[in-house]
Amino acid sequence: MQRSEQIPRYSLIEAEAAEGATFAAEVERGLTATPKRIPYRFLYDAQGSKLFEEICETPEYYVTGAEREILEARSDAIAEHFPARITLAELGSGNSAKTRSLIEAFLRRHGALRYVPVDISRGMLEASAVELLEQYPPLEIRAIASEYRTGLRHVRAETGRSKLIAWLGSNLGNLDRAEAESFVRGIRAAMASRDRLLIGIDLRKDRRVLEQAYDDRGGVTARFSLNLLERVNRELGGRFDPDAFRHRATYAVDEGRIEIALVSRRAQRVTIDALGLEVEFAEGEGIHIENAFKYSLEEIDGLAAATDMRVADRWLDPRERFSLNLFAPLG
Repeated sequence: MQRSEQIPRYSLIEAEAAEGATFAAEVERGLTATPKRIPYRFLYDAQGSKLFEEICETPEYYVTGAEREILEARSDAIAEHFPARITLAELGSGNSAKTRSLIEAFLRRHGALRYVPVDISRGMLEASAVELLEQYPPLEIRAIASEYRTGLRHVRAETGRSKLIAWLGSNLGNLDRAEAESFVRGIRAAMASRDRLLIGIDLRKDRRVLEQAYDDRGGVTARFSLNLLERVNRELGGRFDPDAFRHRATYAVDEGRIEIALVSRRAQRVTIDALGLEVEFAEGEGIHIENAFKYSLEEIDGLAAATDMRVADRWLDPRERFSLNLFAPLG
């Protein structure tokens, strides 16, 4: 991999991450709790990330395609909100594939663009930078290798021009509603009055559509969930038999969330060598691993108001499954 100083028009900040609980500590804490749980962020090891990319291509998982439709159709309309050159910052940029419609729209409008991707993977940032800078010569990239909250401190320091902070892919839905409000407040703190937040938010809809999206017929989502047990086996000397668990995705209508769990098919006892831990499961007992919250348009308006912002514009895909929302600071 090329080093950052060898890539023209590219710089990178490696930000020190905030201290967080380790995988081992969270597994021990979660599997000795009632009910059992493991935080969703640990689904995304290297194998889990590859499986999630497969999920995005399944016919049932509409989120990626719906968001792509909006970006392809509406990126010029988004760019029209900015009369002068801007900085485009993206939280969780990955390979920046879904952001290219925006990049192209701003280059068409202004002729140049500073792009500030924030991602935990330095390797991913450098690989995508090589490709983007080759494809878009007027582009300048200032990458930040960090988790979101640390990265936002550096995004806040981008003050020379207006900023558009993009948080795409319905990542908001992984947070419960109080956590979502708190995190969006943190984004607001990184914004000046002229800045904007472009946030992808999945919408409430028919139970069957949602449950199929998170439990596809091909079983990719099930493999993604069960990889968490395989990760415990790989990294912590776990003795899980993944075939003794099943993936379950249920939509709780009143709460507006998909609840995902790994459910024990039988009564069993599992040893985790590195933790010196033996965990008992009753038949039908679950390990909660993820929630995916869905919003009504009114709830999105309420989120904006609660975080000292308003919805300045909004775009839906043609089937009205998904929303892109442009939040503007009040005052």
